[in-house]
Amino acid sequence: MPLLWGSTCPTLLRRQKPVVLDMTMLNFCTLYNSNYAAKGLAMYYSLVKHCPSFHLYIFAFDDRLAEAMKTMSLPHITVVTLKEFEDQELLAIKSSRTTGEYCWTCSGSTILYCLEQYHLDACTYIDADLYFFSDPTILINEMGDDDVLITAHRYTSAYDQTATSGKYCVQFMTFKNTENGLHVLRWWRNACLEWCYNRIEDGKFGDQKYLDDWTIRFKGIHELQHLGGGVAPWNMQQYTFRREGDSVIGTELSTEKDFELVFFHFHDLLCFKKGAFREFSLCPNYILPKSAKDVVYSLYLPVLKCSYVEMKKMNSRIDGLATKLVVNKSFVGWVFKFFKRSLLNYLNNGRYMKYSHWIKS
Repeated sequence: MPLLWGSTCPTLLRRQKPVVLDMTMLNFCTLYNSNYAAKGLAMYYSLVKHCPSFHLYIFAFDDRLAEAMKTMSLPHITVVTLKEFEDQELLAIKSSRTTGEYCWTCSGSTILYCLEQYHLDACTYIDADLYFFSDPTILINEMGDDDVLITAHRYTSAYDQTATSGKYCVQFMTFKNTENGLHVLRWWRNACLEWCYNRIEDGKFGDQKYLDDWTIRFKGIHELQHLGGGVAPWNMQQYTFRREGDSVIGTELSTEKDFELVFFHFHDLLCFKKGAFREFSLCPNYILPKSAKDVVYSLYLPVLKCSYVEMKKMNSRIDGLATKLVVNKSFVGWVFKFFKRSLLNYLNNGRYMKYSHWIKS
């Protein structure tokens, strides 16, 4: 059955101030535009639920998002506009990059901006399409005395893209405001200013392939070991998932090792619009294990849908889901194809789960 919009959003969407414990505040930054507004808001709500003390710096890459987020005036958030953030070096190369390439180019610059402008001891960059299932403090504490934390893709062999997309994923990176941390960060920023494109060239790809040799090139680099950080469509086939109370527990199939899921990267979660309806395609390019669908995605989608509604209330022109328009010659033909796909998914026991969640526009 399709998962339809409910009349009540999940409890975590109620704007209640989280209990603050006596611990060091975690500082995060992220960048996105209004096309990812719902995903970014869902990510924020997951931090509210699971992180006792945090602050999130949102770099709003268009005016619609900046205005909406400032109007919402959510706790633990600072909205940074492009006018505030962009310097002459970024503006000088902006016209040579696509929208996506420019976002990649700015990843390191957003972290540096936070460390310098807000005098933070450390800052963790997070992608807008992450969702936290438990407190990320355990991940950051793992780096110990090191200055930089990076996260490996841990590809399933069938999806190994190390040669093209890199060993590491920019999704979750921590930099300390130390001499060595700033040295690594400035090197990365300068490299991205010089070259950051959506193509493979001379061993480079976007902002990500630069990380491949950091454990050799620099000192103080820690590669995350906790299996609960960095679970994503390209590696989820290696695990099974189950609920234990409020926690999501993963089990690595090769070792039978259990771990608590900290965050999941909902990459490749697409939304299509046809008429008055929108439809999610969960991960069309990867096999989706049944336990991931039943446990991980089933917890995320209701929050994402409520975040979509909330952003629409702020500005009806905000899409928030990077929706793609489906154009068919015949609506009847489109409906037939939908139910054909749904039947195939049912026969496959939901293995692929490509077209199973509808929302009303």
